Amino acid sequence: MHHIGWAKQTINIQPQGYAMFGYGQWSHRAHGQQTLLYARAFCIQDDKKNLSIICCLDMGCVTHAMREAACEQLKIKIKQQLGITFNESAFVLTATHTHSAPGGCSHDALYNMPTPGFVPAHLAAVTQAIVDSVVQACQRMKPTEIKRGSDAFADDVPVAWNRSLEAYNRNPDVTQYTDEQRHLALDRRMNSLGFYRDGKLHALLSLFGVHATCLGNSLDKFDGDNKGYAAEEAETWLASQGVDEPVAIFAQATAGDVSPHFHGKGALARRNRIKGDAEYAYAQQNGNYQSDMALSMLSNAPQNSISGELDSVLSYMNFSCMHVDAEFANGEQNAFTSDPCHGAAFFAGTPVDGLGTPAPLAKIMALMAKTVKSWRLSSFKKNNPETTYYQQLYASQGPKAIVLEAGKKRILGRALDSSPGVFDPLIAEMNRQVKAGAIVDSAMVPSVVPLQILVIGPLALLCCPGEFTTMAGQRLVTTVTAILQPHGIDQVLLCSYCNDYMGYVTTFEEYQQQAYEGGHTLFGQWTLAAFQTGFSQLAKQLVQPVAQRNYDQQTRPTPVPEHELALRTNHGNLKTAVQQHR
Repeated sequence: MHHIGWAKQTINIQPQGYAMFGYGQWSHRAHGQQTLLYARAFCIQDDKKNLSIICCLDMGCVTHAMREAACEQLKIKIKQQLGITFNESAFVLTATHTHSAPGGCSHDALYNMPTPGFVPAHLAAVTQAIVDSVVQACQRMKPTEIKRGSDAFADDVPVAWNRSLEAYNRNPDVTQYTDEQRHLALDRRMNSLGFYRDGKLHALLSLFGVHATCLGNSLDKFDGDNKGYAAEEAETWLASQGVDEPVAIFAQATAGDVSPHFHGKGALARRNRIKGDAEYAYAQQNGNYQSDMALSMLSNAPQNSISGELDSVLSYMNFSCMHVDAEFANGEQNAFTSDPCHGAAFFAGTPVDGLGTPAPLAKIMALMAKTVKSWRLSSFKKNNPETTYYQQLYASQGPKAIVLEAGKKRILGRALDSSPGVFDPLIAEMNRQVKAGAIVDSAMVPSVVPLQILVIGPLALLCCPGEFTTMAGQRLVTTVTAILQPHGIDQVLLCSYCNDYMGYVTTFEEYQQQAYEGGHTLFGQWTLAAFQTGFSQLAKQLVQPVAQRNYDQQTRPTPVPEHELALRTNHGNLKTAVQQHR
């Protein structure tokens, strides 16, 4: 039997008018707190004293800055508490992806622009909550049984809809669904782990993919959204059953193309009728669907117990230049990923969940991107030393209308600060940071990202840093299952938003549609194939004896220079941002 402990700690960040992470909107600022935000942690130890840690944050994403800071402290704390060496590869840090939580917690420049800039106090508070919850969970470890549960939501439960159906239906391996069947074009199955003492459910971990976007970008309060309400509801029920300090984690699976809002005819009008307090009620109802499902499958103590050793592998891979195995690239022998690029569809946003740039402007962006591409690849540029680079970039990025080259730091082929910021405060903030020298030697978005596999007996958890669409996740799970199943792993599950954030992952076919998800698949049309390549390599090492494993454990993202971080710390501009919002 495993020894397991759990705990949760409040993320102590006071709303002061900084923008929240998720919608990328300058006006989406926090001036209050609807619900508390938490770090929830499980510590699991096997008979050989191997320790695995799973920590889930009520945040929009995990950043490398969060993980790195937490690991530095946990190396010391775990040694002090348990007398064992902290194993970074066995530490999973994930997030619920609520869009109503603090931003400014990344060392990468782009996603901090609305905040405005990097906020050290936010990062410190998140790190403290992570460390405190993990340490307390380790202190509470006792003999505990793990049991699995799995069930699918009935078709008539209004918990989720596919928001990108045209892209989904491009996949040759799916059932073709109509607009009225969007609620079926997703994985409606929830997988859960229950933690039992004396035959009684005390804590749980749920995996189900649905965006935490019940709350829109016109609200101004911190809130855990549907996943936070699900956790609160489950913990309240467990406490009513006599469980002392229960913890329930509702983490994400394949949420990339899955919305908690109705999509179909009249979807936007229907969404616009849910405003203000009604949005909080809507989020709570969606959370209740999830908590009811998890509790119903686990509260009766299912018989499929999990036993066995813990294991893990983790490797950082550079997705800006990965050569993809041909078996995952439709037989293409020369398939590569590229430097990260954001398409016009990214700036246009998503229908219902979060509209962005108005459609006419997005079309103009796409036309300008096409002009830039034509010029760069024209015969007039054949002697330009950058021509080869752009030939490879556009081959990788395929049909994407590239607006922002996060790798080269250019917008529509020009320098970042070349666009006038008088009409757009986000552009103005980017101009400020560029002119201040805050984005010179550091990346705008992560390219070196972690791939991780965590094993608990016969169960393997694929811990992925991006937002996987339904079919992208299914294909990745299928790929890894084929490698692990002959070696005693009977179930492979995917957990997304883990350990860092690097945009979306679509299938090759979905990418051709260039909906929002494809426009935000940064490393090009072979991004999923790159994940399949990387995870295949890791899985093949995992099945080897520990002493014989040979994979990269040294690569890490290049640290951001301290002086650039300081220049992005923009408390002075917060007052202006708040005034513009009001």
